[in-house]
Amino acid sequence: MGKIVRGDHEPCALCGGFVGSPEAWRIAKNPCICFYELVPGQKLAGANLYGVNLEGANLERANLECANLTETNLAGANLSGVNLVLANLERANLEGANFKGVNLAVAFLVGANLSGVNFAGANLERANLYGVNFAGANLERANLEGANFKGLDFTTAGLVGANFSGVNFAGSNLERANLEGADLSGAKANEDTMWPESFDPVAAGVIF
Repeated sequence: MGKIVRGDHEPCALCGGFVGSPEAWRIAKNPCICFYELVPGQKLAGANLYGVNLEGANLERANLECANLTETNLAGANLSGVNLVLANLERANLEGANFKGVNLAVAFLVGANLSGVNFAGANLERANLYGVNFAGANLERANLEGANFKGLDFTTAGLVGANFSGVNFAGSNLERANLEGADLSGAKANEDTMWPESFDPVAAGVIF
């Protein structure tokens, strides 16, 4: 499990109080997050975790709806089954994290590092994914319908059974990606889109 580590004079990411101060305990209904390790199922809806180091943390089934995770380090963390609807993960580092079955509907992930992340069965419907890196990520059976992105790197990503209907693949690199059973109906692409060898995007329903 991970722990939020802060100096003696840094405010708590959740309650705004200071580490070890009575004020921190007074403001928070539960003990200040600075005092204990994060646990699965934790209720952190709307929490401000800007820039916090949660590398390797276990937040399985936690509620992080509308949470601010801008520039947060979640590398190698376990967030399977987490609710991240409308969460802000701008420029967050999620490299190698477990996001299996996570709900990221309408989440903001601009500039996030998603390389090697396990998104199997995750919901990324209408998520903002501009500038992210999906290289080596597992998106098997993930739902990206209507997701907002352009020019992304899907190199070697596992996209088996994923739903990409209505997305824009213009300028994206899908070389060596596994698109077996993926739904690309109504997806858009251009001459700069790079596809796996022998893959026919037009036959798969892609619009140029």
